[in-house]
Amino acid sequence: MESHIQNRDVLQKSFEEMISTLPKVNFWGLPLDLYQFQGFWLTLPFLQGALSVQQQFQAQPTDIILCSSLRTGTAWLKSLTFTTITRTSYNDSTTPLLSKLPHDVVPYMEFDHVQFSTNRHLGSPLLATHLPYSFLPRSIIDSGCKLIYICRDPKDTFVSFYHFIARYSKSQNTQIIQLDEAFELFYEGVSMYGSYWDHVLGYWKASLEHPDKLMFLKYEDLVENTVLYLKKIAEFIGYPFSSEEQQQGVPENIVQMCSFENLNSLEVNKTGKHREGQENLELENNIFFRKGKVGDWKNYLTTEMSQRLNQRTLQKLSGSGLSL
Repeated sequence: MESHIQNRDVLQKSFEEMISTLPKVNFWGLPLDLYQFQGFWLTLPFLQGALSVQQQFQAQPTDIILCSSLRTGTAWLKSLTFTTITRTSYNDSTTPLLSKLPHDVVPYMEFDHVQFSTNRHLGSPLLATHLPYSFLPRSIIDSGCKLIYICRDPKDTFVSFYHFIARYSKSQNTQIIQLDEAFELFYEGVSMYGSYWDHVLGYWKASLEHPDKLMFLKYEDLVENTVLYLKKIAEFIGYPFSSEEQQQGVPENIVQMCSFENLNSLEVNKTGKHREGQENLELENNIFFRKGKVGDWKNYLTTEMSQRLNQRTLQKLSGSGLSL
């Protein structure tokens, strides 16, 4: 026990020494700083989580890891995938999604990898991460486990993230910067897990190199034809719908159960708390559910802002074969 505490203290000292050398900026007016590490900006809890997972996480070939930047459809993807995998264990009236936030049903690798072995034993191989592809532990690449990445139009991503941070700051009795100031920082890549385009590109390139291991999804495609993409997801992760299930409308039932309207109406997602008691990580569940709409950016960004983000997207993705 004593040696374990000593090791932990040594690791903490080494972490503190390392972060003292990193560039840092204030995080959009919050009482938090962003630290630049290996080309991306993270807050301290997330950076510590990233380093911890790199050192300790051992992927299994059966693991399925849902990857994303922030505010790109993560909770929805978690709900759809979890319900698909557990469809023989639960039904509409017994699913854990009725009493738990999707983020509590599918844990984050950065924070929950120690508890993840328990989930594996319970038959759920699902895990999630916001880490850039270049941050992933080597064991994930070597194990051959499946990854699904979801991205979204940068304009909607920015607007959704800004409102998420604004609601968080309100709960902390703090005030974030104005939307136009946050826009400039997002544009320059100074955002949580930013630059957003670099985050997307890391996974896009990996999906081209390993299409059998990494499925690349766009939020807009999932919105437009949810049943079709759910079937593709189920096939990719090894839980395909049988012809009988398809005749019975099982995929359609899952889509309905995991719809934004349904999840948003659940009591747990209106009043519950995520990571209760974990200081800066504690959030009200309702903060995760805003509109879930495509094109909501039109209500917040000026024509000039949207044109600049479009131009930035073209510039950043140039030559990659990807369009957003």
